Amino acid sequence: MAMLPFQPTPFFKDKNRAFWRLQLIGWGGALLLRAATSLANERGFDFLILVLIFTVTGFSISTVLSVIYNRLINLNPLVTWSTTAIVLALAVGVSAFISAWTIDVYQGGSEASFAQLMLGVFYIDMTLLAAWSALYYAINFFLQVEEQMDRADKLEAQATSAQLAMLRYQLHPHFLFNTLNSISTLVLLQQTEPANKMLTKLSSFLRHTLITEPGAKVTVAQEVETLQLYLDIERMRFEEKLRTEFRVEKDAAKGTIPSFLLQPLVENAIKYGVSAQEEGARISLSAIVIANRLRLTVSDTGPGLQGQQTPAEAVKRKQTSTGVGLANIVERLQQAYGEDHHFDIETPPDGGFTVIIEIPYEPFEEAQSALPNAVTPQPQPQPAIAAPASAPASPSATPQPFGQPPTGAPA
Repeated sequence: MAMLPFQPTPFFKDKNRAFWRLQLIGWGGALLLRAATSLANERGFDFLILVLIFTVTGFSISTVLSVIYNRLINLNPLVTWSTTAIVLALAVGVSAFISAWTIDVYQGGSEASFAQLMLGVFYIDMTLLAAWSALYYAINFFLQVEEQMDRADKLEAQATSAQLAMLRYQLHPHFLFNTLNSISTLVLLQQTEPANKMLTKLSSFLRHTLITEPGAKVTVAQEVETLQLYLDIERMRFEEKLRTEFRVEKDAAKGTIPSFLLQPLVENAIKYGVSAQEEGARISLSAIVIANRLRLTVSDTGPGLQGQQTPAEAVKRKQTSTGVGLANIVERLQQAYGEDHHFDIETPPDGGFTVIIEIPYEPFEEAQSALPNAVTPQPQPQPAIAAPASAPASPSATPQPFGQPPTGAPA
């Protein structure tokens, strides 16, 4: 896509500049309209001087009104509107007085009294200043609502980021305890090489959990690499009881997903599938692209729910080994994709537990521009069908109102 030679900015980004632009455009338009009306009524060109004086008067009075309205806009509504009505009436009176006096001087004294001249121009000045006041308040209320929405969006984003960080940093105490206990046992048995290997893998896994920014998206290949680090640690504990099978298509490996989205599902499968059975279990992960959708499937051959609860109850109650539960995974999908995702659980009566996730397929090249916090993938082999366990895989301040002048000028 061709880039514009300039960077467009919102009109009200600089409120001071926007105010003066609107002032010049509005009163300039009023000047042209009055001048055209005067010429159409066959008045002399010297009458244009009066039109210019009327316009400068309105411009000056409206600038003063902006200072007063700026003080009133954040007060109690009853005080704001009642005081505005009084101030507007006084401003219209001053403007009508100046206009009537100017006309009287121009005509060199006429049969019409000064009061009649004031009444003649009063309705014009009242219309202009009342319309200006209504527009001033409308723009300011619009900007206040917009700023409140922006603050709410920022607070929501901060809350989301904090929640995602909490989900990522909540490593299961049992996982750390069991891993460190296994390392301690190996040290006591003077098996320093396996202990060092296990400690190195634990260090690499923890490093992965810390370098990824909360809320970032990573490629499926990166997520699989992190899972392999985690599974290598668990495989040293469970040995032949833990069997894995990964099927990741080449295109699916390039798709982006929220970081650490699949790890809680694998931890869940280990806790309730592998460790719950004498013979262990097989954990399978598949990633395929169907049309413009990325389908991720994590399943295990463990005992499953065995009729104890429905899949809906599992989402609400079943806790993963990180202590956050399947419901938190659903919430992360909701935050990342809104309604454009699918989360389903299958639990056959004879055992097993399967989680199916479908999300929009976003290749890394396309998602990188939309997600500035996405992690840049490092060169790595594309994951294929993983071998069984015997062959481990490689690792707020009050907003400043529009139209507040520093010394009679808006801000």
